[in-house]
Amino acid sequence: MHIADIPFSTTDWSTVERVAHPGQVGVAHWRTQNFGAIRVRLVEYSAGYIGAHWCAKGHILFCLDGDLEVELEDGRKFILFPGSSYQVADNAEAHRSSSVKGAMLFIVD
Repeated sequence: MHIADIPFSTTDWSTVERVAHPGQVGVAHWRTQNFGAIRVRLVEYSAGYIGAHWCAKGHILFCLDGDLEVELEDGRKFILFPGSSYQVADNAEAHRSSSVKGAMLFIVD
């Protein structure tokens, strides 16, 4: 990732519009800021959330609260808890997320 042409700024995430994105089960609420080609999101998954699709987009994802299960298309599964993260490149390994208790995530892609 190359970060260029973004002046210093701060974000008060409580003022960023919260947009609902339905999952297969439950809902993800996104607060999104775009900085050039870089998208930064604060995402909240409801309890019982199951993603509606396999995602091939690359992300750097940090779990702030709750728990997140990440399943790769090849069947491997990983659990993230507060303080843990995952990193994956575009088109590297398709993945989908779910959360039993709900989760809050910080995502850069």
